[in-house]
Amino acid sequence: MHDTFDEAAKHHSAAIMFISQADPGFALTDTPPRDPATLAQKDSDPDGFQEFLLALRTEAIAFGKPVAYVHGDSHYFRIDKPLLDDKSNRIENFTRVETFGDHAEMGTRDVNWVEVFVDAHNRDVFAFQPKVVKANQVP
Repeated sequence: MHDTFDEAAKHHSAAIMFISQADPGFALTDTPPRDPATLAQKDSDPDGFQEFLLALRTEAIAFGKPVAYVHGDSHYFRIDKPLLDDKSNRIENFTRVETFGDHAEMGTRDVNWVEVFVDAHNRDVFAFQPKVVKANQVP
């Protein structure tokens, strides 16, 4: 992750996108629940993401340009800005995109996708559009 930020700065990149399976959690309402200021996991089963998230937060703030973190794992489709600094201020240049996923155990077939548009000349660089696959919808 550090190398990615270093390379982006070196090449004057307009933005960075990380794609990961894992949902590290960013807030008390996430799974796993996480203290948004310290990024420590709040349940009894620490997962080891605190160090990564602290570094990601530091790097995103220093980079100052759009940073997108795309993940699956819990597969609750959402696009938000959940990362806060240590004083609980929202880090506006950071966006989380959680992708769709199959929830057959709940009787749904949520296998859809997200299209990403990239425009380095746009202030936000990334635009996201959910794409619902009609054939995968429960009748």
